[in-house]
Amino acid sequence: MWPSPRSGSRYGADAEDAERHPVVSRRPRGPLRIAVIGGGPGGLYAAALLKRLDPRREITVWERRAPDDTFGFGVVLSDETLGGIEHADPVVHGLLRREFVRWDTIEIAHRGRVLTSGGHGFAALGRHRLLALLHRRCEDLGVRLRFRTSAPPAAELAAGHDLVVAADGAGSGTREANPARYRPRVVTHRCRYRWLAADFAFDAFRFEIAETEHGVMQLHGYPYAPDASTVIVEMREEVWRAAGFDTEDEPDGRVPRSVARCAEIFAGALGGRALRSGDSAWTAFRTVVNDRWSHGRTVLIGDAAHTAHFSIGSGTKLAVEDALALAACVEEHPASLADALAAYETERRPVVESTQRAAKASLRWFEELGTYIRQPPRQFAFNLLTRSRRVTHDNLRLRDERFTAAVDRDFGCPPDTPPMFTPFRLRGLTLRNRVVVSPMDMYTARDGVPGDFHLVHLGARALGGAGLVMTEMVCVTAQGRITPGCAGLYTAEQADGWRRITDFVRARAPGTAVGVQLGHSGRKGSTRVMWEGMDEPLPDGNWPLVAASALPYRPGGRPPKALDRAGMTEIRAAFAAAALRAAESGFDLLELHCAHGYLLSGFLSPLTNRRTDAYGGDLAGRLRFPLEVFDAVREVWPADRPMTVRISATDWAPGGTSDEEAVTIAGAFAAHGADAIDVSTGQVVGGERPEFGRSYQTPYADRIRNTLGVPVIAVGAISSWDDVNSLLLAGRADLCAFARPHLYDPHWTLHAAAEQGYSGPGAPWPLPYRAGSRRPPTGRTDVPRPRLAAPVPRAETGRVEAAGPGSGHAADG
Repeated sequence: MWPSPRSGSRYGADAEDAERHPVVSRRPRGPLRIAVIGGGPGGLYAAALLKRLDPRREITVWERRAPDDTFGFGVVLSDETLGGIEHADPVVHGLLRREFVRWDTIEIAHRGRVLTSGGHGFAALGRHRLLALLHRRCEDLGVRLRFRTSAPPAAELAAGHDLVVAADGAGSGTREANPARYRPRVVTHRCRYRWLAADFAFDAFRFEIAETEHGVMQLHGYPYAPDASTVIVEMREEVWRAAGFDTEDEPDGRVPRSVARCAEIFAGALGGRALRSGDSAWTAFRTVVNDRWSHGRTVLIGDAAHTAHFSIGSGTKLAVEDALALAACVEEHPASLADALAAYETERRPVVESTQRAAKASLRWFEELGTYIRQPPRQFAFNLLTRSRRVTHDNLRLRDERFTAAVDRDFGCPPDTPPMFTPFRLRGLTLRNRVVVSPMDMYTARDGVPGDFHLVHLGARALGGAGLVMTEMVCVTAQGRITPGCAGLYTAEQADGWRRITDFVRARAPGTAVGVQLGHSGRKGSTRVMWEGMDEPLPDGNWPLVAASALPYRPGGRPPKALDRAGMTEIRAAFAAAALRAAESGFDLLELHCAHGYLLSGFLSPLTNRRTDAYGGDLAGRLRFPLEVFDAVREVWPADRPMTVRISATDWAPGGTSDEEAVTIAGAFAAHGADAIDVSTGQVVGGERPEFGRSYQTPYADRIRNTLGVPVIAVGAISSWDDVNSLLLAGRADLCAFARPHLYDPHWTLHAAAEQGYSGPGAPWPLPYRAGSRRPPTGRTDVPRPRLAAPVPRAETGRVEAAGPGSGHAADG
């Protein structure tokens, strides 16, 4: 049984209760006295569910506003969320179902054209109406609602309650009163927005882009009633200020002047109708993340625990799903509050983190909207639709095949050809498809000489169909190696070893290009091979380290020597000499490694370059030596062969390379003759905090490409061929590079072609392998589907549903 908050609490078991309810008395009952802070959808729904699951519970909800006082206008819920509500509380689901406005179309208005995509499926209702329904449900169940009343502090409530549910919003006083326990991180973003409403119903989810004299503004609009729509107007902070909206909130009659101006700017979308603002104000979105969601008897749900940008319609959805999960975990762990709250967080955190990643991608897309407005209309629309990475090319094709086929045609896809199998030209080199095998250190060279392992490793991936296969980082000097197992191009023997590999590829995998990546380890050198301890120093046989500044990579590590002018000249010459050997070895493309904290990257980052001479200080100084090396290599590298540069577009650490600096760095290399920028991130400093997730590095490539117009190679947990097609069609990348997928499957590209039913020139199977170009048959996994089943009555709704696999619902009461 859960510990009582007070000695002698009347919520403990007693003999009389045991006699009346012998089954119940033997079962630990969980919390009976519950306080809910905040009367938004999440708090109200949590109260209703917890009360419904055990009517003996005494539940009180504190809400400082009046019952009909709320921000926002319409609320969008997904079919997934509605399904969860239906299973947990059919009464609430029935009430909602009768109220919803439904539609399945998205309209995107941009530069005089309106493009429409169907098959999306939305359901919305007014926020006032949602709260009224939840008020009614809580009152019917016996939940005590205290409006116009601020809740006592959570610590005070916890002293007299079994459970305190903090649903007090993004500015949660509960969270802010105890930051040491919840460890919140709050990030304020670059756009200003305002919740507004219009007294008519849009026919679709409407995105309208306005290019004004002050900058780009956008409207998000959707219906929430037969005669009303939510309208959100959003723009960058600097656009908002330039437009004077920061000083125009004094009302002109009953409508603030900035709201009236928004109605004028978006008159086309609104049909000349007015906008109303309620009590909304211009604000900047804040992403809230907490390391912990509970402390003692108190648990955070909804925006108090996490926020996700409104552009993916997630706030109410996440809060309602939190309430569902919390109630279920309390029910499933009645003997221990700690276990229940731990189970709740374990269940919800991965879902929330995934949603926050998608929301951040969507938020960032709108922040960078100005970089996309020059895209062709359908590409712009596709880019907007796939901005969060949750909607993909293949998914959109299932929703609206006609629209997606038109996007494919605009991209230049021949009939029955996926985007990833269209060719791409860099200088004098034409790649037959858009797949790149990323550089991957193998640590198997002897004295820098690539051997049989490299032949088999790179040869297998060339046979596997990729358009471009890259070597590992090939070191330009012996002291520039990361480990004793790293390959080099500083001797004739090493060049011969690479020539053996390029000859094999040309003979056995014609049409596959082979690229070499040249680099120098800098302060990250003289370490053990990966499987013996990544970044660990060698037990013996160490060599001297050099870097931009005398800063060790790891605390307590060996400090490098800061390079002087003579040392830089020597290394620059070594890069040029290695490039000459690379050309003689038959490589088709050369990449200069200026990422991941190695020598040239160490000059670029302000975290690793503390020089006070001409090669440090501002970004121009930090760029000086990497550009000198690039120029020296470009001068000797054959003019018809392309050169790319890999950069770390962020250091994932405070004070590191900024987004703006990454664009400047890429632009500088492009101005010096780089044919494409290979955009990676991180690995520059040991204390980095990467935001890992699917395609998590691609927004940096996207920004560089669409700001500068330079071709980019996107990398970073691109997980599928569908992601590749989506990134290409949206104009976020020109090539996509994979590392781990090619370790798992050397024939990843050929298998991607087979899975898409493609057998054209972009992915030819080697003649000896052609018999295996079809997926092997497997045993049957289908089973006869149930045809008849006994009906299952639903007591509370009067509905009758067929029982079948997966149709079970949570028990009533």
